[in-house]
Formats: sequence, C-alpha cells, structure tokens
Amino acid sequence: MTIALRTPEPEGLTEVVDALREWQHDGQPIQLHPGDLGWFWRFGAPATAAAVRTWSRDGRILAVGLLDGPRLFRLTTAPQVRRDGELARRLADDVTRPERGVLGPGAADVEAPMDSPVHDLLAERGWRPGEPWTPLRHDLTEPLPDPGVRIEVAGPERVGDRVAVQRASFDSSTFTDERWHAMAAGAPYADARCLVAYDEQGTAVATATVWSAGPGRPGVLEPLGTHRDHRGRGYGRAVAVAAAAALRELGSSSALVCTPTANTAGVATYVSAGFRELPGTRDSHREG
Repeated sequence: MTIALRTPEPEGLTEVVDALREWQHDGQPIQLHPGDLGWFWRFGAPATAAAVRTWSRDGRILAVGLLDGPRLFRLTTAPQVRRDGELARRLADDVTRPERGVLGPGAADVEAPMDSPVHDLLAERGWRPGEPWTPLRHDLTEPLPDPGVRIEVAGPERVGDRVAVQRASFDSSTFTDERWHAMAAGAPYADARCLVAYDEQGTAVATATVWSAGPGRPGVLEPLGTHRDHRGRGYGRAVAVAAAAALRELGSSSALVCTPTANTAGVATYVSAGFRELPGTRDSHREG
C-alpha cells in the first residue's frame, strides 16, 4: 500500500496522541513523546496540528513528526516498523525535499530514534551528526524520597507562579497565562501535571511539567527550570525528584528527560535527583 503523508486537522490530533502513547516502551531509544505535543499545545490546537506530520499506510499511522520550530523536525515511528526500508526512504525523501511541506530549505535538524535508518539515509544525502544530547532515565519501581521543599500542583489558581518561574528560568520564554490555559485544554494534559516548588518564604523558585503516556509506560519531564535568582540552592534537584514522584503517581514506569550534553550543570542536577544517564544521541544536521 502507498504511504500517505498528511497534516492533521485539529480534531485529528487525538488519534496522533493515542498513537504516540502506544509507541512508548521502556528499553527503547528516547523518542518523540505525547508530552512533546502537549507542551507545543500552548500555542493552541490549530498551531499544533499545523506543525504535525503523519505517515500512514492502509489507514494506520506509522510515523509522526513535529516541526518544533522552523528548523527542527522531531520524528519517530511505530516500533514494529522502525527498520522498514520503504518507510525510512519515504521519511528521508520527505524531510529533504522542501516541496513536500515538511522542512523548508536551508539549515535544519532532524531528531529521530538513534536506531532509525533515517539517520543513515540522511547521511547519504550529505547531512552530518548535530549537537550531542544526553538522555536520562529514572526508574519508578520504588517510591521517591521527599524533595525537601514545598511542592504544589499548579492548577488555574497558581498559573501566575507557574508562568513567572518559567519566564525567569528561560531567557527566550514566551510563556503566558493564556498559553498555559491553551496547553491545559489539550488532549495530552489529561495525563500531565504542572509542579511549582516554593522556598521557606513562600517564593516560587522552580517548576516542571510532567507528561504520562499511560500506566506502565515511560513519562517525560518537559520542561523543568529554576528561577535565575534562586539557582545553586538545590531547587532544581528538588523539583526533578518531585516530577519523578508525580509521574509515579500517574502510573508511569519510568521518568525520562533529555538535555544538551553541553549543559553539564543540568545533567548533574538530574543525576543528583536519581536519574541515570543513557547512551548519548545526536540529531542529523543539514548546513544552510
């Protein structure tokens, strides 16, 4: 059967999220997660749908990609077709040909599971390894220790704190109250929690959002940040521990996070919170 490339309508996003949930299993290379779509949903359902691409055969979704910005395409496939040669060639063709409507011309990066043949096919087309990333995993079989600070789940009544810490943690953040509400209205947020950590004076100092893919499947932290005025005091570690505990309460089998390898402080924070480093990954990069 012919492989069909599509951009879903907003009402079709639930099917995409459900497919991504089914593809999450422990022991696999880190890959696109329903939480990645959930975090993007802060821009609204129409924008999220416009950034998603699906590849289907005989009506069944085989691969999903997210245009996470104009130059980064995050891609994964159903585990049982990860080595499907026909699908891999189609994916590589579609992401390298601007007329297919996936990536425009010029510099670009493609993220895909490291065991995907897409990386080799892109290398044949002149792409090279990109920035190294460090994935980390926390097993959730056993209960987590107390984080040592007050942690609150941020619902509508704490949106102000959640947004303020996000913006103070990431210099380029455009997060707003309206975008939190848009994110919380998305299908993936049914399996998510926003957490805010407070110091002894009641000041919001760190935050994280966690996304479950359902009981018995790995969940992800996306994003996690510490207020720039409160770094170096263990709040990042505390909210990472709390995030893993929240995923355990949601039934996740493990907690995953991925950060640039160059972010040595971030890697150290996760390790101190009980996360274990996994083999590093790299995107495939095309020069401008």
